[in-house]
Amino acid sequence: MKKIDKAEYEKRLNKITQIFEDLVVHADEQATYRCPYKNRFDHCTAKFGCRNQRKIDEGTGLLCVGDDKLDYRSAWETDAPDPTSETHSTGTITCDGKAYQLTPGKTIFDYADDLTVQVPTSCFRTGQCHECIVEIKRGMDSLRRPNEAEAFLRDNYRLACQAIVLDIDKDIEFTPLRRSPRILTHATTTDSSGPGLDPRVTHRDGVVYYNNESIDRYRGHLYGLALDIGTTTVVANLVDLESGKTVSVSSFENPQRFGGSDIMNRISYDGEFKGELRRSLIAALNSEIMEMCERHNFVRQEIYEIVVAGNTTMRDIFFKHDVQSIGQKPYKSLIEHEYREGTRSTTSLTEKVRRLGLRANPKAMVYSLPLIASHVGADVAADLVSIDIPAQDEIIMLVDVGTNTEVVVGNAKRMVAASCPAGPAFEGGGIEYGMPAYPGAIESVKWNDSQFDYETISGETPEGLCGSGLISLLAELRRNNQMSPKGVFEDRKQRVMSLLPEHGITFSRDDASNLAQAKAANYCGQYIVLRHFGCVPKDITKLFLAGGFANYVNLQDAIEIGFLAPVPEANVVKIGNAAVAGATAVLLSEKKRADIEAFVNNIEHIELETTPDFFEVFVEGCQFKPMPATL
Repeated sequence: MKKIDKAEYEKRLNKITQIFEDLVVHADEQATYRCPYKNRFDHCTAKFGCRNQRKIDEGTGLLCVGDDKLDYRSAWETDAPDPTSETHSTGTITCDGKAYQLTPGKTIFDYADDLTVQVPTSCFRTGQCHECIVEIKRGMDSLRRPNEAEAFLRDNYRLACQAIVLDIDKDIEFTPLRRSPRILTHATTTDSSGPGLDPRVTHRDGVVYYNNESIDRYRGHLYGLALDIGTTTVVANLVDLESGKTVSVSSFENPQRFGGSDIMNRISYDGEFKGELRRSLIAALNSEIMEMCERHNFVRQEIYEIVVAGNTTMRDIFFKHDVQSIGQKPYKSLIEHEYREGTRSTTSLTEKVRRLGLRANPKAMVYSLPLIASHVGADVAADLVSIDIPAQDEIIMLVDVGTNTEVVVGNAKRMVAASCPAGPAFEGGGIEYGMPAYPGAIESVKWNDSQFDYETISGETPEGLCGSGLISLLAELRRNNQMSPKGVFEDRKQRVMSLLPEHGITFSRDDASNLAQAKAANYCGQYIVLRHFGCVPKDITKLFLAGGFANYVNLQDAIEIGFLAPVPEANVVKIGNAAVAGATAVLLSEKKRADIEAFVNNIEHIELETTPDFFEVFVEGCQFKPMPATL
C-alpha cells in the first residue's frame, strides 16, 4: 500500500473545500442578484415587463440580458398583485369613452389592455422604444412620478409602460398619441394612372431596377409609398408602380405632438431632445407599413421607393437634419442655406431607406420634393404638382390650411409664396372645448333663436368643436349679433358663453382671442401675397383650397369672418390632400419630378413680418369680418 503524502492530501482537501465554498458563495450571490424569473437558458419567464427583456430573433419568448450584478428587483415595473388582497377603489380609468375600475400597482399600459385600447410598443414595455406615449388628460397626480426613461417628456405626456397608478381613488383619463381622426386622404386632382407612367422603379426579365440599376429579383409587386408628413397628421399612400393605382391609404395623427403643437415648439424640443421626435414618427410609419403588408398580403421588400412631402421642419427632422436654423432668422433650413451658397444644386433630398430606418426593400430610396423657401416646404411643392402648375396661364391662388398655412398666388410665368404661422387653434389647440376631427366633434352650428343646433362627426354625442365647427360658430355669432367683430359678446361683461348646457360645452372670450390671432395669420398671408403680386380677390380665376379641415369648411362662413379672401365661391376648388396627391404623381413620373425641381427655383418668397405695414394688417385681420375686396 502506497503511503499517503499528508502534505499533498491536505493541499487537495483544501482545494476541494475552496471549490465548495466558491459554489456556496456563487449560489448565495445568485439567490441575491440573479432574477428568479431567468431560467438556465437565460430566457425570461416573468409575466410582467422588465427593462432587461429583449425579443428573441427566432422563435418565441423573451431573452434576459441582465448581467446578474445588479439587484434585479429594481428592474421590475411592479410586483405581481396579491390575489388575496381585497383593496377596493372608488376611481376609474377612462380612454375613448371606455371605463375600468382602478386597482393598485398597474401601469397605464395594463389598463390599455383591459380597455382593449391599442398602444404601440416594440421593446416589450421596458421603456426603451419610447413608442407608447400617452397623453394624461386627467389624473396626472395619481401616477408615480416620471422616471429616467421618461426624462424626454414634458407636461402631461407619459410612457404607458412606466406610468404606474398609485392613487386608486381618483379618476384618470388618458389617450394614445397615435389615433385616427378624420384625416383627409383623397384629393381632387387628375388621375396619375395610365399609359404615361414613368416611375423610377421598373422590372424586366425577373429583375427590379432603380434608375436602370439592378437592385432585386422581381417578387410579384412593384410598390412605392407617398407620404405627407404634416405637423398634425400623417398620410401614407401605397401605390402600385406598374398600374399607378392606389393600393392602400393609411392616416394617423402625428405622434410627435408631445414635442409641442406647432412648428416652433417642435424645433425647440428637437434641440433639447435630439432624435426623439423622429424616433416616434419612424416607429409609427413602420407600424403602418407592416399593417399594410398584412392587409394586402405582400412583404415590405416589395416597396422600392418612398416619396416624402412635408413642411420644411417635418421633412428635415425625418431626414435626420438639424432644424434649429429654421427657428431663427432668416428662418431657413441648413439645406436651403447650402443651396443659396451654391454648395448644393437642389433642396430636394434623396437618401437610402436603410439609413432612415424604414421598413422597405433594403436597397429602396427615399426622395423628398424640393423646398420653396423658409417654412414654405416640400408639401407646397407637392400641392403645385397636384394642380399641374406649369399648365396654369391664368392667375390662381393656392391656400393650404394647417398649423402653418401656406399661400401661393400666380401662374406658370410668375408666382409669389408666403407662410403664415397660424398655430393649432383651429385644430383645437388652446380652445377650452376645441378638439381634432374625431367622432363627437361638432362640425357645424346654427342659431335657431333660442339655442344652437349642431351636427357632429359620425352623429355621436358632442364632446367639443373641431376646426369647421369653430368657423361655423364664429360666423353664426356674428350673423346674429351675439358677438362683435372684436370678439366681445353681446353682454360686454360676459366672459363665458354656454353653447350646449346639457353637454357642458362653452365658448369664452379667451377662446375667441386665440382664434382671432390664428385667423389673422391666415388673413395676413392672403392679403399681403395678393397685394404683392398686384391683384385683388376678384382677379383670382381659381382658389385651390387644400389640406385638413379646409375641405369641410363652409365657404360662406369662412369668407364672412375673414378666414378666406372674398374670391367668388364659384371659383373656389377644394382639392383635398393635394400634398399626398403630388407626392404620388412624382412617384409615378420622372417628368413631373424634373418639372417641379425646375419650377420652384423661380418662385418669389416673401417674409410677412418684414412687410412695413404687417402689424396694421395683422390687427385688422384679428377682427371677425370680411377681407376688403380691394387691397
